[in-house]
Amino acid sequence: MKRIYLTLLLLLFFIPIHLDAQTYKRVTNLPHVFVETFNRASITSKTTYIYATMHYVDENDVVTEYDSLQIRGRGNSTWNISKKPYRIKFKEKEKFLGTGYAKAKSWTLIANAGDKTLMRNAITSLMGDFLGLKNNPAHKFVDLTLNGTYIGNYMISDHVEVRPHRVNISEQDIPLTEESDITGGYLLEIDGFADGNCFTTSTYAAPVRIHYPDEEDIESAQNTYIRNYINNFEKVLSSSSFADPENGYRPLVDSVSLANWFIATEVSGNIDGYWSTYFYKEKQDPRLYFGPLWDYDIAYANDNRKGDTSRQLMTDVGYGQTRLWMNRMWEDPWFARLISRRYEEVVDAGLEDFMYQQIDSISELIYDSQLLNYKKWGINVRMLRERILYSSYSQYVTDLKSYIGKHIPYLETAFANKKPADPTPPFVAENYWYRIINAGTATALDVSARSGMSGDKACSWQNTAEQESQNWQIVPVGNYFMIINRIGNLALNDPTVGACTPTTNTGTQLNVVTANETDKRQLWTLTPQGTLGYYNLTNLSTGHTANLNGGNSGNGTSIMSYNTDSRNSISNNRLWYIMPEDEIDDPSAIADVEPDEYALAYNPAGKMLHFGAENPEQLTFTAKIYGVNGTLIKSFPASEQCSVADLPRGIYIIMWSVGGQRRSTKMLIE
Repeated sequence: MKRIYLTLLLLLFFIPIHLDAQTYKRVTNLPHVFVETFNRASITSKTTYIYATMHYVDENDVVTEYDSLQIRGRGNSTWNISKKPYRIKFKEKEKFLGTGYAKAKSWTLIANAGDKTLMRNAITSLMGDFLGLKNNPAHKFVDLTLNGTYIGNYMISDHVEVRPHRVNISEQDIPLTEESDITGGYLLEIDGFADGNCFTTSTYAAPVRIHYPDEEDIESAQNTYIRNYINNFEKVLSSSSFADPENGYRPLVDSVSLANWFIATEVSGNIDGYWSTYFYKEKQDPRLYFGPLWDYDIAYANDNRKGDTSRQLMTDVGYGQTRLWMNRMWEDPWFARLISRRYEEVVDAGLEDFMYQQIDSISELIYDSQLLNYKKWGINVRMLRERILYSSYSQYVTDLKSYIGKHIPYLETAFANKKPADPTPPFVAENYWYRIINAGTATALDVSARSGMSGDKACSWQNTAEQESQNWQIVPVGNYFMIINRIGNLALNDPTVGACTPTTNTGTQLNVVTANETDKRQLWTLTPQGTLGYYNLTNLSTGHTANLNGGNSGNGTSIMSYNTDSRNSISNNRLWYIMPEDEIDDPSAIADVEPDEYALAYNPAGKMLHFGAENPEQLTFTAKIYGVNGTLIKSFPASEQCSVADLPRGIYIIMWSVGGQRRSTKMLIE
């Protein structure tokens, strides 16, 4: 009842507050700050302080006076708003927010003018606490009267600086000595406005501002050190080995703060989170730490430049060069796993409910103050870039909750979709018949006549499971592979005549010939490409890559000896998916070639081959052992054992004829 009565009084009887020097009383449940500038001078500068006095009335109505206070404007775009933000400086260091908070001269009075809920900065700082981020700015809501006129609901907050209870890192010697350690600490910001002591990085053109050491204190050696450090970080991040766990960027970032800061930036949907990004480096520590969180009044879909971003990632639509860092990290599966794992943890820990609770708590706390604030400034007046205007405070709070309710679930899917697929692994040949499928047409590598005759042309054909001419055995030969067709055991061959380079003398149709592992025209490199399991087939002799002529999907399309160049990774005509199909019979065990008559057996311990039968009189034929190149190695009577201990490791073919029918099987000799 008391609160309702106060609210009615505020609505019905509100008048501008003009107080004499002896009257310092709260007008709502919040603490009240009264500032009087010298001669009631206007505050017109963001750089020049003017003197003032302050009276602070706390929650218990205790009044504390501060003299010799200094005050100036602050902010970038927010300084141009009628409800302006300020920075104050006490004569001595003060624990302005009490025990457990910073003792400092400089503090900020944040207007939150472009945020109709007045709480986006506060709930983001609280989210930082929930996530475990260090150095989150403290805040306290107050009413502010300047030179006798009430000017609204404000938020006292820490100034971002190196100090205990603020950015609590090592402070450097001022001035430096010969023994000074200049490896840290440094407080830095990617600052889209490029203010202060700022330099542009050499790789990503990021404007990096050095906040600490202060511009008036930093020396040349410190400037050079930290600039070189950040430029080297970017060089590593942009390198081809950037994802290497030892030589890439990972040892140069603190993964805990990186993940928590990144999640806070994306959960809040802060389109300026990558425009203004604070990070720091500690002494004798090679890692960059991310945070603190700062300047979130246009977050949570509160900026009409982008509209409703509840189903968008800031790495896709936000402003600022830090996006380039983050999107490069997304290419590293380690980063994707880090973000997905940490996000799952914080969602399971109740992040969404936590955010709702903080919103409810703050909206209850500042309810009467926001009534006074909008009586002065207007609830449906656009102050900055508010995306949408409502006629009541509760509607703005509901809109903020709605954003969180849509955005937090969306991020789980978005992070999963952003995760790069695992790269195609190096090819490892196993004991299978493979189908070699073109990436663009899904047609299979085949031979035109399907006769098992040497010289038959390589072509593509509709992928047909029963077609054995589309089965290929891939046999390792040193660091290369032979690709041998199931019909006739013929090897894929590049018959190009004449001198070649990878990009000259191209266009010859590939064929199949009698296998010969010493012939370089039959040896191929299988180069993994991309993340979809595709490979290039590149010939050792010519340096050319197997290419589907014109990307034609018609049956009989030629497979050509073609260019090997930068398009190998993107041209579907040169990309092939190698799919295992039937397992090749393992001749290291008994093979039931004719189950009712006889079987071939191999004893790997003694490296002996022999045929077995219920009636030995049936074993009247002769078996022959061939190399994969078709060369006869040896022959033996089926009624006798045959030692293969003298044969080198490799694939061999055993052939024999019974009753006019030819039989064969393959075996691996280890």
